[in-house]
Amino acid sequence: MINKSLSFLWIFLLNALSLLPLFLLYRLADAFYLLIFYVVKYRRKVVRENLYHAFPDKSAAELKTIEKEYYKFLSSLFIEIIKMKSISKRELSKRVKFKNADLVEAYLQNNESVLFCSSHYGNYEWVCMAIGLNFSGQHYPIYKPLSSESFDHWFLTMRSKFGNNMVAMRQTLRAIQASKNSASMFTFGSDQAPSKDESIYWTNFLHQETSVQLGIEKIAKKTNRPVFYLKINYLKRGYYEVDCVPICLHPNQTREFEITEMHTRFLEELIEEKPAYWLWSHRRWKYKPQPKPISLLENEGGISASLA
Repeated sequence: MINKSLSFLWIFLLNALSLLPLFLLYRLADAFYLLIFYVVKYRRKVVRENLYHAFPDKSAAELKTIEKEYYKFLSSLFIEIIKMKSISKRELSKRVKFKNADLVEAYLQNNESVLFCSSHYGNYEWVCMAIGLNFSGQHYPIYKPLSSESFDHWFLTMRSKFGNNMVAMRQTLRAIQASKNSASMFTFGSDQAPSKDESIYWTNFLHQETSVQLGIEKIAKKTNRPVFYLKINYLKRGYYEVDCVPICLHPNQTREFEITEMHTRFLEELIEEKPAYWLWSHRRWKYKPQPKPISLLENEGGISASLA
């Protein structure tokens, strides 16, 4: 009961804070940066380890610069997420612009559906909200529900603004089936880490063995819907450009894991170009690939030897 009451109090305060204009909220973000970087040291160890392993060729000074830039951006991102509660259509449209939207709209106008690859890069929350304002089809963002029922409802309400139809991850196939007769857009967070039990595909990403979700590839090949990557470009504080990049227009003609590799390599290049705007405080590499049993390795060695 106490925890629930505290949640409602926090939500009330966040809603009140959201009513402030962004120029004042960004002043708060500056103070918040000092707090989480120098005082609380929020996940500093996680961020440093992630950067160290992702960029082995960079110097300690370069990594420190990226780290500071990341925390400054994270502070602004936190404020921008709070602002989602009260942001207007006009304000959002001014701050999130789409490039090559006509490539997507051509499919929607022909009553065809598309799939969007997204990632925790830039203000992915604002971008997701803005899709409902910029395209004619129905938008279905896939999300992972929060453990707190109160905060999950709060986020869900904000994310559903401007025509978005939020779909819990486990309800994806049902939502695709229900919307199959109308033009739709399904947005996937392609950089979300699978659970340990679901980590069945591993690839090298940012110099580390990384498990990758296969959901978007499976659905793309099953439905033959074209796949676009939402390339988020951070222009300046509070302003983003989203390039709709076609990465696979004919999924049923691809090899196994080809689509997964496409969007993984695309994100990798994006991060290497401007590293400060990805979610480095996320424990992306907490699972490691399981070693094969000795008996299996011996068997593979025997097969290899016989083939040789």
